[in-house]
Amino acid sequence: MLVYIAFAIALFFAMNIGASGAAAAMGVSYGSGAVRHRKLALAICAFGILLGAIVGGGEVVKTIGSGIVPEKILTVELVIIILASATSSLFFANLIGIPLSTSEVTVGSVVGVGIAYQSIYLQKLLVIMSFWVIVPVVSFLIAFLFGWLLKRKSKYDETTETERWKKPLTVLVIATGFFEAFSAGMNNVANAVGPLVGAGMISTTTGVVAGGIAVAAGALLLGDRVIETNGKKITNFSIGEGCIISGTGASLVTAASIFGLPVPLTQVTTSSIIGIGAAKSGFTKEQSRVIAQMLKVWIVSPVFSLVISYGLVKLVLESDFYSFIVLVSGCIATMGIISLTKTTNKKKTSLRDKKRKITA
Repeated sequence: MLVYIAFAIALFFAMNIGASGAAAAMGVSYGSGAVRHRKLALAICAFGILLGAIVGGGEVVKTIGSGIVPEKILTVELVIIILASATSSLFFANLIGIPLSTSEVTVGSVVGVGIAYQSIYLQKLLVIMSFWVIVPVVSFLIAFLFGWLLKRKSKYDETTETERWKKPLTVLVIATGFFEAFSAGMNNVANAVGPLVGAGMISTTTGVVAGGIAVAAGALLLGDRVIETNGKKITNFSIGEGCIISGTGASLVTAASIFGLPVPLTQVTTSSIIGIGAAKSGFTKEQSRVIAQMLKVWIVSPVFSLVISYGLVKLVLESDFYSFIVLVSGCIATMGIISLTKTTNKKKTSLRDKKRKITA
């Protein structure tokens, strides 16, 4: 019975992965106008994901399954806890339409289990976490550089693109979007099936195929809101800029996947988008708002999934109610501090407004 529950959660998680990080891969093509219909963009994305998972998804599966915690501690119960913790974090983000890093929530869930059993490959974890910072920064810098160069060359500028350049660039941005979806299949499918493989519940080959199908289905059926957020609400792209964004993200994520490193595809893509926007016109108020909201989710998500997985291990498997109570109390205290900070800031703002009215 528990085995079926584990597979059901993995399937649900895989579909949410498709709706979140993987669907964002074609957001650039959609946002630039190269693909005008969302469903067509999502269909292209789904095919790219499936192909990427089958061709090169095995290395990251091994890392998620046995590269962070030892295989010997992974039981069916722990797999359920890992997947349930990661899924709950990702599902919440999908509800509010924010593209979340599935790699971060999955690794956070695995680490939570490892902490509970005091068994983590710390060196490997630190390498993975360092690339969570390095890859998005490199993506931003590359996109900013090419965006600055495009701005200087008026023939590539969005206001002066001729029909001669639009057609080949349209094909190129769709191709790079497909390449980014392919890289998502290589990297993100492992988040859903890696724990199953690590526990010996399914083979690597079967896992990447089944996971690829599930993630592709999620992108096609559930990715509308995320692709709208990434494609339309952050910045407006020319077709040439779209090529830079998709090509940069796809190349970096594919390179990481070859070495078995789970990296945040959504952060890489969005960092490219921010780089293009900054090179073109700086930051607008709307861009800053969306970016700030995503940054908050990115920071909280791995910690959130870690806390959930650790708490479930203590409560369900070890019946350690005292540790669970302490954990819940810490969460409540944190939320209380955040609420008090917001209330204090509102009062300060209100007092400043009153003083301005008086002086006026």
